[in-house]
Amino acid sequence: MRVSSLMMTGNYLQQLNSAYEKQAKLMEQTDGSSIHRPSDNPVNYTKNMIYNTSLSHNEQYTANVKSAVSWMKSTDSAMINMTDSLKTIVEKTVAAANDKSTGDPAATGDEVQKLVEEIVAQGNSQLGGRYLFSGQMDSTEPFTLSTDVKIRGLAKTMDDTQSAFFNDTAKSGDLSQMVSLTGDDGNAYYMNTTNGKIYTSDFVATGYKTAKNTSGHGATVKAGDECGTATGFSMGTYFNTDGTLKNTANANWAASGTSVQFHFTTVQQQVVSYNGDNNKISMVKQNGEVNTAIDSVNVTGEDVFGSTDIFGGSKGTAVLNDMLTVAAQMKGNNSKWLSTDGITLANNASNKVINAETSLAGRNAVYNDAVTTLESQNTIITQDITTVSATDVSKLAVQLMTAQTLYNMSLSVGSKILPQSLADYLS
Repeated sequence: MRVSSLMMTGNYLQQLNSAYEKQAKLMEQTDGSSIHRPSDNPVNYTKNMIYNTSLSHNEQYTANVKSAVSWMKSTDSAMINMTDSLKTIVEKTVAAANDKSTGDPAATGDEVQKLVEEIVAQGNSQLGGRYLFSGQMDSTEPFTLSTDVKIRGLAKTMDDTQSAFFNDTAKSGDLSQMVSLTGDDGNAYYMNTTNGKIYTSDFVATGYKTAKNTSGHGATVKAGDECGTATGFSMGTYFNTDGTLKNTANANWAASGTSVQFHFTTVQQQVVSYNGDNNKISMVKQNGEVNTAIDSVNVTGEDVFGSTDIFGGSKGTAVLNDMLTVAAQMKGNNSKWLSTDGITLANNASNKVINAETSLAGRNAVYNDAVTTLESQNTIITQDITTVSATDVSKLAVQLMTAQTLYNMSLSVGSKILPQSLADYLS
């Protein structure tokens, strides 16, 4: 086969371009990455894509977890202040109940009132313009304290043994409070709102200890202790959801089977309402479905201040309204009520907030551990990416020098051995 000068020139240029292309590809690696397209290294290119996706997910989870930790730290700070305030309220309630409080009882009641207002303020804490205790309605201020004093029904709060007895008697589940009544005979009574049964205050205080409940313990409940039944009683008939009486003039009624006329015992106090919801805010920290039990980072009003009270009001206000009742009774120097209901309410309120804080602390610890784990995983994934895609600098330098040398040599040799063209002869 005859080899023409045109063929020699074409072959030379093809080889020269190949050398230049190789040099150009090596130059691409000077940005630190050895792969820029699948053809560079199909296996490592696939691995690099997988690692980068994993890193992106992991970095997002890390950001979520750090945001969650910040949220929970702010929430915990507010709850610590609440706990301190409630501890002071418990101390003042015990002192007032035992007539050991220093100064004027009304002044002590004012102090408790201010402490409750401080707790409400802590409940309205924000982080980045979002309310911490509003549930998913975090753009809405959760707690509102009424500006005026309301006439509110007074509940009878039972201790654990009383609650156990009347729960068993009524078979009504979680019964911790009754409605307080006053008879036209001047005596105090309590009504179980689940079945309308009315009892004397003496029976609820101590008489139940010798009474017979449905489990068969002790003696039989006497007719004088169970005064009657409020037939057709409904909380909604007599009370608004915030515990205020709907119509004080029409609140009198008689229990069936007795001539005693009853009316609801009331207390004058301010009332707190809750405007948030009980939904959880979740910040996921790993692949998989969201589990609100372990991924929730917020504490709602119901979590920290309890569910609805006996009057059926909005969830998330029971503790606050109970403490306002304590303040009102303290201002009225009602040491007898404080020694029973008051101390029980104050201790229950303190325990409720402490339990909520403990639950939050447990979740916070999990998220703190997750931060450490995710940051460690970020480091490992980054190392994997470096392994499959990073440029070996020393090797690249040698390859570039070699490619440059070969390219220059090709240019030099080509200029000397390629056949001269007609233009060369004409020159």
